[in-house]
Amino acid sequence: MFDASADFYDLIYSTFKDYPGEAAQIARLLRGVNPQCRTVLDVACGTGEHARLLAADGFMVDGLDINAAFVSIADRKHPAGRFFQGDMSDFHLPYRYDAVLCLFSSIGYLRTLDRVAAAVTCFAQHLTPGGTIVVEPWFAPGILDTERVVRNTGEADGVRVARTSRVEVEGRVSRLLFDYEITDDAGARRASEVHELGLFTTAELLDTFRTVGLAAEHDPKGLCDRGLFVARPLSLTNA
Repeated sequence: MFDASADFYDLIYSTFKDYPGEAAQIARLLRGVNPQCRTVLDVACGTGEHARLLAADGFMVDGLDINAAFVSIADRKHPAGRFFQGDMSDFHLPYRYDAVLCLFSSIGYLRTLDRVAAAVTCFAQHLTPGGTIVVEPWFAPGILDTERVVRNTGEADGVRVARTSRVEVEGRVSRLLFDYEITDDAGARRASEVHELGLFTTAELLDTFRTVGLAAEHDPKGLCDRGLFVARPLSLTNA
């Protein structure tokens, strides 16, 4: 999905995404739910920036991502963590964690509620007893502005990347259209990506959690006004 831009991902997102603030929020949330929380799996971890910052705050953080380039970047960035390549809806690691995270709306890439159900089932299977799942959703239907055009530019170490973003919506699928202008020692070039994310309502996601045996609470604000789901096995909440 980020095949054209993996090497420039941090350069672009560092211009507007508050990773330190988000990591601090997540750390407070996890310790509020479970003061003994220590081990964390960051699913769809990207380049490992949340993982790196949470580790600096005292957590032991591993990560999983479908993009091999991201896994490699995250591994270099946070060598104390273990990073795995895999599909978030079908993975099997030999470890269990006090918390499983899926942030920055990555859950939307699954596109259908059936795949979301498979993913959160996987998340639950990788929890220690009493563990917690935290999922940051993508937008619900009817929210995205298809007329909006956003331009972000990042520059460092002789590399300049400008990204223009637009969105299309067809039924329950949103398409993010990314066009890149890249300038570095090799000269100037262009690249494009199309990202497809499913559009799910809060009620649909709460029902999906419940269907697979998880009790979820929804915070409508979350980390950056996209909301946040915090879920635990129903057997724990009913105990």
